Amino acid sequence: MGTAQQVNNYKRLAPLVEIMDSTLRDGEQTNGVSFLPHEKLVMARKLLSDVNVDRIEIASARVSEGEREAVTKICAYAQKNGLLDRVEVLGFVDGGKSIDWIAECGGKVVNLLAKGSLKHCTHQLHKTPEEHISDIKREMEYAASKGISVNLYLEDWSNGMKDSPEYVYQLMDALTSHPSPLTSIKRFMLPDTLGVMNPLQVVEYFRKMIKRYPEVHFDFHAHNDYDLAVSNSLAAVLSGAKGLHVTVNGLGERCGNAPLASVQAILKDQFHAKTHINENQLNDISRMVESFSGITVAPNQPIVGEHVFTQVAGVHADGDTKDKLYYNELIPERFGRKREYALGKNSGKANIAKNLEELGLELTPEQTRRVTERITELGDKKEIVTLDDLPYIVSDVLKHDGSEDKVKLISYVVSTAYGLRPGANVKVEINGQQYEGSAVGDGQFDAFVKTLRYIYKKYLDRTFPFLANYQVTIPPGGRTDALVQTVISWHYKDGLLRTRGLDADQTEAAIKATFKMLNIIENDITKQ
Repeated sequence: MGTAQQVNNYKRLAPLVEIMDSTLRDGEQTNGVSFLPHEKLVMARKLLSDVNVDRIEIASARVSEGEREAVTKICAYAQKNGLLDRVEVLGFVDGGKSIDWIAECGGKVVNLLAKGSLKHCTHQLHKTPEEHISDIKREMEYAASKGISVNLYLEDWSNGMKDSPEYVYQLMDALTSHPSPLTSIKRFMLPDTLGVMNPLQVVEYFRKMIKRYPEVHFDFHAHNDYDLAVSNSLAAVLSGAKGLHVTVNGLGERCGNAPLASVQAILKDQFHAKTHINENQLNDISRMVESFSGITVAPNQPIVGEHVFTQVAGVHADGDTKDKLYYNELIPERFGRKREYALGKNSGKANIAKNLEELGLELTPEQTRRVTERITELGDKKEIVTLDDLPYIVSDVLKHDGSEDKVKLISYVVSTAYGLRPGANVKVEINGQQYEGSAVGDGQFDAFVKTLRYIYKKYLDRTFPFLANYQVTIPPGGRTDALVQTVISWHYKDGLLRTRGLDADQTEAAIKATFKMLNIIENDITKQ
């Protein structure tokens, strides 16, 4: 049967694919990443309750007291909410020590790590295949006595199928013929541990496994060393895999694992496979993991990258207004996002019109032309122009009434000293009236914002927007005196308002971004 025919068959069958997320275990093996117990609990709840992955792998047994605390907290939460069978812990063939550790934490599922290649068995364990099989069976029986179900990893399975398939079959034959259903393995999990496979090999090896063991539930666990983790995962599904392992944002050792968002989108759109994933939560979990891990998502990362739903070329924006000529099935609203139109030297009138429409601004064709020229000029200077900047550019170009800021910074002093919390004294003018206040905070900008919050509450009886995200960047190759760009997202109404500030001083750049936000809100209030 040809590949095209196989794809068509899968479209008709619409297979259900289990998704196991290993961000909290394999993802934490990313260099420099270490999650705190409460962070793991928050992410586990999000993954199970909101994203709705089928299973999560949350830790390796016996690693640390911190891991013990995290696993105990997550298992208690899962038990209370009827989700404990969806929580898994990596364990080892270690004479029952991992099983005891998992049981003490309240866990009910172990992902037992066995050797999937002869080389690993003989060179790392220094055991014969028969000895290793015997050890695994004893571990399975002990797990059953503790009320713990077993999934089995065949570590280095990809190299096992390349170099020692007879060993893989010997292991599988012994473990699939175990007489007692109480000690049977629920899932066999086949990892490409070193990320060495290509999709054709995945198809070949999975066909062999499924032909020999048609009743077995196989998962596939991909690594991205050759940038083939997603392709290999889909090849596994095409060849009969019932489950896939992923991580949020593709976190993982070396080049990482298959990214959850990408796997989900391609499974649904290209293979019409079914999962239980709530796609509108994928961006939220990506941002959460980005924050806790400290690993920034690339702006062009599919689905969750900052720029992937941004049209840059003017011809694309023009096409979007003409029967959505540049749309595909990856509609941003599907993932809890929205389409944006970049402003820069490649912007055409259509880009500008789209952004003006977003802001509710109507300009004549001549005014639009002049604004487009100014944005192109800024783009040539490599200035970053955002939707939030557009009203100011329009005001500057057209010189219309009301172009002056309604909220102005008159003066401020921020200070910090050893052993003392930073403080700020601020004087501002709001709609012609001056106000003054002071406050302390956890940093200079935090003290500044708390002072503004105090002023808005005391004198205006208004709630000051809460900060959602704060990013600071320095141009590549920049010196110590390089300009700092601060991008701040604020919670406003039912969405986010993002503003940018540029200055040689980080605090000053953040202050500029803050006052852009305040003026946008003030103008919005005036319109109401």
